[in-house]
Amino acid sequence: MSRASCYCVVGGGISGLSAAYRLRVVAGPQARIVIFDPADRLGGILRTIRLAGRPIDVGAEAFVARRPEVPALLAELGMVDAQVDTTGVRPLIYAGGGLHPLPEGTANGIPTRAESLTGLVDDAALAYAAAEPARPLTWTPGADPAVGDIVGDRFGVDVVARSVDPLLAGVYAGSAATIGLRSAAPGVAAALDRGAHSLTEAAGEALPSPAAGPVFRAVGGGYQVLVDELLQRSGADWVPAAVTSLRRESGGWHLLDAHGDSWHADAVVVAVPAPRAATLLGEPAPAAAAAAARIRVASSVVVALAVPADTPLPDRSGVLVASGETLHAKAITLSSRKWGGDGPQLLRLSFGRFGDEVARAAGDGQLRTWAVEDLATVFGVTVDPIEFHVRRWIDAMPQYGPGHGQLVARIRANLPDTLAVAGNYLDGIGVPACIASGTAAAASLATSAVAR
Repeated sequence: MSRASCYCVVGGGISGLSAAYRLRVVAGPQARIVIFDPADRLGGILRTIRLAGRPIDVGAEAFVARRPEVPALLAELGMVDAQVDTTGVRPLIYAGGGLHPLPEGTANGIPTRAESLTGLVDDAALAYAAAEPARPLTWTPGADPAVGDIVGDRFGVDVVARSVDPLLAGVYAGSAATIGLRSAAPGVAAALDRGAHSLTEAAGEALPSPAAGPVFRAVGGGYQVLVDELLQRSGADWVPAAVTSLRRESGGWHLLDAHGDSWHADAVVVAVPAPRAATLLGEPAPAAAAAAARIRVASSVVVALAVPADTPLPDRSGVLVASGETLHAKAITLSSRKWGGDGPQLLRLSFGRFGDEVARAAGDGQLRTWAVEDLATVFGVTVDPIEFHVRRWIDAMPQYGPGHGQLVARIRANLPDTLAVAGNYLDGIGVPACIASGTAAAASLATSAVAR
């Protein structure tokens, strides 16, 4: 009699949970699926708490509506109605000590029209940006410079600091200096490869067609709703422990967890952050481990606040902060304005950028003080939070540096059969990309692990 296959998923974030769910779908009810994660709850950087009696996400909070992965997964789970639209209000940028509208018609901050930067940069910077299409452009197809290098050269450093950096800090906890063009704006790089005559032209070609409805959506009740459903549907056993070693053995894989327990698996998904993946892959896939170890990471921290309902905050979704400003926060999300809701206003402030130690070193009290000070500086309001919550994300934000795609290709090319990787350091940092990576990992294993 053949025995059922056993799949082990190392890491219980959205990538690992997506892999576990998809493995259940393709491997059937007889397969055993085990998720290893030492956290107090599954979900990774998806974490929902209750603040002033209402749910709020203190990790990722939204998904890009035009990408198909989240809507398709919710539909498959019978959760179409769980999608929540924004109220339609737009964000601001804090630059030069003041608030400015977010420029419209940019490709991740790279302008398609210089006039969209009016007021955000001075007249000299505006003129330099406007003349960009007339300046000769040298581009090598396949190149992947840091965003800051090419945008700084073509549009000037003020455009980098005030238009590009605020967006990249929000997504990656990095900057234009740490993120490669092919990761931050793949459509722009592709347009340059095709022969665009200027960066302005390339950014214009990269802009998606206008879509009906909001750019972002969320899961009603918070991402915990999706996390719980994926765990239940996967039928996986959750072992609340880290995996400390992974090695080949006859007929599959041997795993040792932090409790000292040994496990056998026919196939394994490693769905942990890049530094941890590099450690686990060291013995079974040293070349893949070496590539993963080259991916740098940043840490961030979210401070969620509930403030009185009558606090005079603007009817905006939030504020992105330019680099070089005196604020402590890199972004402010006015959650109640963005998503709606009655009662006390909920908001989030994000701190921590690549290279700093804020997420590790600043205490909860210090972060609360900084949050109150930044709100006073940006909005001119003095708040006394009804409640606050601090959530730290240590080494959780991969930096998609120049040449990142080559590193990812090297990782995958050097994995043995029945071992796959998933995570936010591979094909994109957002929730849709993580779901896609978990789905792809499961698909690769389902065809290679044979039931006995």
